[in-house]
Amino acid sequence: MNIPKSNLPRIVIIGGGFAGVSLSKKLANKNIQVVLIDKHNYHTFQPLLYQVSSSGLEPDSIAYPLRKIIKKHKTSFFRLAEVKMIEPEQNEIITNIGNLSYDYLVIATGTKTNFFGNKTIESNSMPMKTVSQALDIRSLILQNFEKAAIADARKKREAYLNFVIVGGGPTGVELAGAIAELKNHILPRDYQDLDSKDMHIHLLEGADRVLPPMSSQASNKAQRFLEALGVKVHCNTYVKDYDGLNVTTNSDLELQSETLIWAAGVTGAPIKGLQADALMENANRYRVNRFNQVEGYNNIFAIGDIALMETEAYSKGHPQVAQPAIQQGVLLGKNLLRLIKKQPMTPFEYKDKGSMATIGRNKAVVDLKHYKFGGFFAWFIWMFVHLMSLVGFRNSVVVLFNWTYNYINFDKAARLIIRPFKK
Repeated sequence: MNIPKSNLPRIVIIGGGFAGVSLSKKLANKNIQVVLIDKHNYHTFQPLLYQVSSSGLEPDSIAYPLRKIIKKHKTSFFRLAEVKMIEPEQNEIITNIGNLSYDYLVIATGTKTNFFGNKTIESNSMPMKTVSQALDIRSLILQNFEKAAIADARKKREAYLNFVIVGGGPTGVELAGAIAELKNHILPRDYQDLDSKDMHIHLLEGADRVLPPMSSQASNKAQRFLEALGVKVHCNTYVKDYDGLNVTTNSDLELQSETLIWAAGVTGAPIKGLQADALMENANRYRVNRFNQVEGYNNIFAIGDIALMETEAYSKGHPQVAQPAIQQGVLLGKNLLRLIKKQPMTPFEYKDKGSMATIGRNKAVVDLKHYKFGGFFAWFIWMFVHLMSLVGFRNSVVVLFNWTYNYINFDKAARLIIRPFKK
């Protein structure tokens, strides 16, 4: 890997998501050597992936080079690699570009899409966890518009214009709202030979309400906002199968669609090599103590979505969202420095800053500890928080410009099929 030999303790971080980036920043320019490893050379701001897939933003406005994040960290290094195996007995990791020893290892690999073992759905649906997948969805949506414009048979045209989103969590709700805005503002102007009434957006949720992790007040408002945009919400409905056209559900709902977007859940992305009891199999998350040490190991840690820390308040682990990952990364940075100095570590306490979701123009819901509200003010708060959370000043400026342009012109400027998608 060509990492310089050093007498400094070496901390290897696997994963450049929210957790890994927060940790690497906390360890910057300390008396240690840090190696950050990721299979992509950029950090992705995942909360805005749905805007890339719905033509609202270009991908480079929500991605940021990992090397640029650590460029001023004198003893930090980045390697573009995929970790294949951990060998804890040798304190070594095996990657596709070579092996690397460590003094302390931090696993921050996050999650991947969970298809719950259904291979047919996995083969035919569209996940949205990476920039590449978001671009594939964008291309498919626009390609379907083009195919619908030339389709002779009405049933075929309807299949191209039917969009099914599975999963009524924040990702599904936000994406449904964004696609509804394509229907209401873009389709009538760009595709005058199509009737926007023929386009339908179906949101399927297995629970009895959308946004199950949020308050019932937020769920009710979100559903009203979605229905006002023309989204058809189907609760207590889950998909049993999808062959690329026909959607089979647990109810009598029958749908034909060329586009099924899967936002129904995630599972951890562990790495081979650690003892079996360190991993909770049904969640694919590493069991960790209050200091984020993986069960059974003193020098291996897990943070973010891949870590399962059972506490009195969070018996099933912390929510798999950005804030726990960021907070764990920051605290672990402090704790590793304390551990190296043989000082006691501080246990992790999650500070819940609330949750939010946006449902199109001027519409959002926000749940804070003591306040719950929705509408325009919630939408403004949502925009402000996401702008402030983006990595890089340029990205914040570009996103703000795009949002302002889209708001004034009722437009989504990134309607480009740069890379045609084939199922």
